[in-house]
Formats: sequence, structure tokens, C-alpha cells
Amino acid sequence: MFSKKVIMNDYSIEELKLMPKPSHIAVIMDGNGRWAVRQGQPRTYGHMKGVATVEKITEFCARIGVGALTLYSFSTENWKRPAEEVNFLMSIFNEYMKAKLQKFLDNDIRFNVIGRVNELPAEVRETIAHTKEATAGCRGMFLNLAVNYSGRAEITDAVRRIAAEHTAEGDTGYIDENYIRNFLYMPAMPDPELLIRTSNEFRVSNFLLWQIAYSEIYITEKLWPDFDERDLVAAIRDYNSRERRFGGVTPAAPPQNTMEAADIK
Repeated sequence: MFSKKVIMNDYSIEELKLMPKPSHIAVIMDGNGRWAVRQGQPRTYGHMKGVATVEKITEFCARIGVGALTLYSFSTENWKRPAEEVNFLMSIFNEYMKAKLQKFLDNDIRFNVIGRVNELPAEVRETIAHTKEATAGCRGMFLNLAVNYSGRAEITDAVRRIAAEHTAEGDTGYIDENYIRNFLYMPAMPDPELLIRTSNEFRVSNFLLWQIAYSEIYITEKLWPDFDERDLVAAIRDYNSRERRFGGVTPAAPPQNTMEAADIK
């Protein structure tokens, strides 16, 4: 836990709560394997350290009033990794949910998973369902873990669902962005205002391709296991320094999504 006064970058928790911040932050957590190699350890060791960072950043975001946090945990492309590593990742994901359930409840965090969950191992699916049900009554921050996820897969799944509802030819003029959003994995969740990527990689890696259309992108050289609360505060301060114009010539409010940011806090 954090002390009451001087915490991160000379801000107290109370000051951080009052600081303007994105209602929804998304993170591409990159660099676990490279971090482990630099330490002379196996890649699995880096993943374990990465989980510790997830816990730390999740609790910190919940405490300072972030409305939603979406973490890119396992992509559909990650199945290409060695079977031993994939099995380890599934195992620690499953154990993470079990071990941290009480933490979610203590911090009023509502847990969610997005992606092709039906393709995950049965035991993992069962733990996801239990954790979601157990935290359904929480009214604090949403924690969305993207597991077996890719942005293209999400859009493909949405198109398939739309097509299934319209087997006969007819008027399709009503199919616009708002209509399509209803078929995405998180239709009511406001788009991320801020996308953070660790490990100094300048790509979005098939993550939230629909939702990050107007997200501000923050790149840090830190590898994910080294990322801490001070780095998050630095990203938020950088976000606050930017002018968001959404295609216009003057600063403007973001386009409204189905749910207001205030509704998820």
C-alpha cells in the first residue's frame, strides 16, 4: 500500500485523484522476455515479474480514480510461441485470477476478459467466469484483460455477428459506427484516451484497432517488469499536456461513446 503523503513524482494519492486523467487507459505490456534475458533468467521468470507489475499498476490506477484499465495480456498470435511458454502463461493467468480475487473485491475492481475466450483451456474459462461473477457487484475501476485477443479478430467477430442477424438482403444504410460498436467485445466501454506501450516499440500490435482511433499514444523505453507508478504518472502528465482536436483545428471534447466515462467510475 501507499503512504498518505509523498507518493509519486511529489504527488500524494489525494492530489493524484484530483489530477485530470484519462477515464480509460490501455497498455501494451511488452518486454517480459527481454527483461528476463538481461537478468540471465528464463523467459518465464520475466512473465512472473510482469504479473507483479500488473498487480501494482492495477491497484494504483484503482486508487487514483482511473475508470477503466485494459491490459494486452495474450494475443491470438502468441500461440506461435513454444508450447512450454504458452502453457506457463495460461497457468499463471489462471493462478493470478484465483490469487487476486480478494484484492479485486477489496479495491472494488470489476474484472472482465475480452478476446476469443471460448478457445482458452476449460480450467481458465471456468476461473474467468467465476472471477467475473464474483466481482460483478463492484463499482470501482473496470479491469479488462485482453486474452487470446487481436483487434482484427474482434472486428471479424463483430462482422460475423452482424451477418448472422441479417441473413436476408435488405436495407443496410443504418449500419454505421455506433451500430457496429454494439457488436464489439466492450460495446459500452468508452474508448481509451491513452495507450501506453512499454519497451520502446513503435507499433500497436493488433491491439484495440477500432477503439484507439483517437487515443493518445505514449511510448516508454521501460520494459514492463520495470514499469512502475512513477512511469504511469509521467504518462498521465504527458497526456494532459497534449491538445486533442479529433480532426478539427481547435481542442475539442472526445466523441461520445455509448456510456459516459462517469458511469464506469
